Amino acid sequence: VHIVESGGGLVQPGGSVRLTCSVSGLTFSRIAMSWFRQAPGKERERVASITSTGGNAYYGDSVEGRVTISRDNAKNTVYLQMDSLIPEDTAVYYCKAMGDRDYWGQGTQVTVSS
Repeated sequence: VHIVESGGGLVQPGGSVRLTCSVSGLTFSRIAMSWFRQAPGKERERVASITSTGGNAYYGDSVEGRVTISRDNAKNTVYLQMDSLIPEDTAVYYCKAMGDRDYWGQGTQVTVSS
């Protein structure tokens, strides 16, 4: 199983970023996916989740209304669109695949700063 996140970087407050998570080695269309994040000195927190078909999504309270999770099962890819970014969104963002067990990617850094 191989999970690769991309799309992070330095973003100004109020800006947007789109993270991408590419998955291989799993039957992607049958598994739920999640994005988590971990800021320095803080516990890892769930940002968003999406069901296998993309029909339902969950969002954490800290990002509700500013984040959209989506997926393309034809491309084995899940996305996280983040808008109206604030410095508190600075973290390493991880993708998790919930298959026979949980599989994690290596993460992508998002830094929100002017």
